[in-house]
Amino acid sequence: MQLEVNLFTVNKRFPLTISRGTTAQTTNVWVRILHDGIEGWGEASPFGVGTHSQSTEIIKSHLQQLAPLLQAFSPLQRQQIEQIFTKEQVPSSVKAAIDMAMYDWLGKLVGLPLWQIWGLDRNAIVPTSVTIGINSPAAARARARDWLQFMDVRLFKVKLGNPDGIDADKQMLLAVQKEAPDLELFVDANGGWSGEDAVKMCSWLADLGIKYVEQPLPRGQEESLVKLKERSPLPIFVDESCFTNADIPHLANYVDGINIKLMKSGGLTEAMRMVHTARAYGLQIMFGCYSDSSLANTAAAQLAPLADYLDLDSHLNLIDDPFKGALVQEGRILPNDLPGLGVQYSASAT
Repeated sequence: MQLEVNLFTVNKRFPLTISRGTTAQTTNVWVRILHDGIEGWGEASPFGVGTHSQSTEIIKSHLQQLAPLLQAFSPLQRQQIEQIFTKEQVPSSVKAAIDMAMYDWLGKLVGLPLWQIWGLDRNAIVPTSVTIGINSPAAARARARDWLQFMDVRLFKVKLGNPDGIDADKQMLLAVQKEAPDLELFVDANGGWSGEDAVKMCSWLADLGIKYVEQPLPRGQEESLVKLKERSPLPIFVDESCFTNADIPHLANYVDGINIKLMKSGGLTEAMRMVHTARAYGLQIMFGCYSDSSLANTAAAQLAPLADYLDLDSHLNLIDDPFKGALVQEGRILPNDLPGLGVQYSASAT
């Protein structure tokens, strides 16, 4: 199969601030594979967690190195291609782009969307949360209003872990709750709390009726989650602490759920493994995203019927998304009936 790589830059309508910094623009990678006259599409977006970084340059370099190695293979030879990934130590975002492109190719080959190939129930998809980044209370309220005017919002995910401390977190959360008193709120600290602050915040958030807290402690402090789980009245999800199914057994006794992202996992194949592994341990499932366009989020939406929670909103905050795919209905991100991923190029994106 032939591999083609193109870069595209996307800009956020509203810059997103989390505990690790602010993002307003990213340059993502559009991967196309061509085999037997059928083209499959995938996306890789850069991300960083602690010292772990997958930049656009790293992604592009690995894809260029892989291109000649994949020429002898068909998209149907997934097991052999996965062995190449392991041998070449391919970053997860690169694997994700090629993996989703191969699935897109397969769906187009047989003329069916992936959710239908897998026998999933599209009606089982839950509404997605939409994200409010760290900001002043007034700006957070304004952002909540913007979302409410933009779409039929059912859930807000509020980013906490403010560098100014938990008092600033509390003021911002109360402001959002005041703006949208009837909506459920989730909280994601992105590893921005200490163990002591996490205990305090979990108790305070529980009293406010918050549904769960995500990644309260930094990646690398997973053992401290044991004590937090004993004292927290809220369910605890992990994101940065969980990349693949191999991480799940070590986390299962002291978390309640995991956030699966295609760029972390390495694609739909590993995401499916993570779902089954997590369920075997009695954990809940969330699908999330980085600065992904409609291409990657539509790919994740193909597996959305398997999730308890969804946070697939990054493409909704882009002013220049070059793709269109999943539909937005009643606050839900629904894959369409087109074959494969069901993604089309939209040169007129604004």
